[in-house]
Amino acid sequence: MSSNASWALITGASSGLGVDFARELAAQGHHLVLVARRVEPMQALAAELERAHGVRVKVIGADLARPGAGAELLATLDADGIAIDTLINNAGYGLFGEFLSQPLERTLDMLQLNMLTLTELTHAFGGAMAKRGRGRMLLVASIGGYQATPTYAAYSASKSYVLLFGEALHEELRPHGVTVTVLAPGITATEFLKVSGQKATLYQRLVMMRSGPVVRIGLRALARRRASIVPGWLNAITAWSNRLMPRSLQRKIAFRLMSND
Repeated sequence: MSSNASWALITGASSGLGVDFARELAAQGHHLVLVARRVEPMQALAAELERAHGVRVKVIGADLARPGAGAELLATLDADGIAIDTLINNAGYGLFGEFLSQPLERTLDMLQLNMLTLTELTHAFGGAMAKRGRGRMLLVASIGGYQATPTYAAYSASKSYVLLFGEALHEELRPHGVTVTVLAPGITATEFLKVSGQKATLYQRLVMMRSGPVVRIGLRALARRRASIVPGWLNAITAWSNRLMPRSLQRKIAFRLMSND
């Protein structure tokens, strides 16, 4: 593996989609920077990928929900002489339950990570990419970003922000040689439900996708310079049908599908 190979940064790299992003990008020959709070799983993953693909992997333990974490991460990598060519803005989580039943502190922590940290990382690394005239950024949203989703009210709203933000930046940064693609998965077999506190509903069990295919679809869309992609035909139909359905009906159906009753 050439020491001149490009570097990819993956946030939320300790589990789920982040792990599969790391495996796919390492297989493509990219050196990796893995960032998450849990260091041990990333260290094990780093050893696996270095052994299997001969790439370099740097592990950084960081709480990305802290304001300023993005700027600190960029400064750390600049000091190490690592220029990021591909940013996978994957870190984030959801909270299940009615809004008023959730501790406000937890909701604000989620919004910080899902929106503000993502914005900070995109600004910091996107600015560096634009100066070099090349780069790629994949922002992970959710199919929930296409509609209001009772019991995931704040999470759904945060992913709507990611979706609209990313599609707008796709146009803004394209003249600077930077590709921005939004990946909006439906329910995926990761730790999402465990972290959110929801038991899988019948609907979720029927449409659940595995993490690997979702990641490969996202990376193909990024390589093809797509503005956004919804992986899985059932998910794509759901997102498309929202254009035709009254918003009052959308949220009622979503409320019913998300119910564990």
